[in-house]
Order: sequence, then structure tokens, then C-alpha cells
Amino acid sequence: MDRFISPSRGTMTFEEMFQDIMSYVEQFPNDNYRLIVGTDSQNQDDLTLVTAVIIHRVGKGGRYYYQRSRHRPIKNLRQKIYYETSVSLALGSRLAKRLAENGHTNLNIEIHLDVGTAGPTKDMIREVVGMVTGSGFDARIKPDSFGASTVADRYSK
Repeated sequence: MDRFISPSRGTMTFEEMFQDIMSYVEQFPNDNYRLIVGTDSQNQDDLTLVTAVIIHRVGKGGRYYYQRSRHRPIKNLRQKIYYETSVSLALGSRLAKRLAENGHTNLNIEIHLDVGTAGPTKDMIREVVGMVTGSGFDARIKPDSFGASTVADRYSK
């Protein structure tokens, strides 16, 4: 699935989203940016999985894009968190490759994880943070993981 939705720009391909992010960054190239990928999912009749990509111009707002897909339910919480993390890592790797091709290696990618120190996911923090940092990305957990816990969560319900 290669379709992303931008609330302000509509449906776009991965490449169109990437070009939109690049034009956003190039408007004010001296500003600081955070490129964030986060995934959340909800089990109902099926699993609704939403991955969000956020380009945050620090202190000055940002843009976001998301993609939604449906899968068979994953009842095991550990498997669900691992799956969300692997989906974020795959998209993060794809973005990192395109950034490198365009000479934007200074733009670090953060992977926002839907885990936190309170609740049933606290025992998984070390494992999924290790997956992310071992893949070369910065990891954020709740309450700092708004890419997963706020943006992606909003569209997964």
C-alpha cells in the first residue's frame, strides 16, 4: 500500500509525500526539523493499522501524513507492538534511503513507539527501543511518542 493521506493536501503516493516534505524543509532550510514515524493499531473485527509521518518544524508547526490498512486481528499485545514497530521501521528505512539519495542525511528520523512506563507495555520498552536504535533511528516512548500515541491513534479508531 503506497497511499498516504494528508489532511491539507489529500491522497498522495510515497514519492509525492516525500517531495512535499522536502519542499516544506527547503522553505526554511536553516530551521530545525524532526522527521517522525509512528504506528498505532486497534483490534475490532480486524486490525486497523495506521502509520503517521510527521515533519515538525521545531517551534513553528508541521505537517503530517498517514496511511491506514486493515489486517487480521493480533490478540497478543507483544506481537502487536512488535508488528507496529516493524512497520514504522520499514517506513523509516524507506524515508532514510530517499533522504540519503537527496543529500538530506542531516535530517534524523525518530520512531515513536506506542509503549510507556505505565501500563501493560512497560515490559517491552527495552526490546522495542533496542530494535529501533539497533536499526539506526532515535526511539521515543510515551509520553514523548506523540507520532504513535496521538497522531496515528487518532486515525486508527
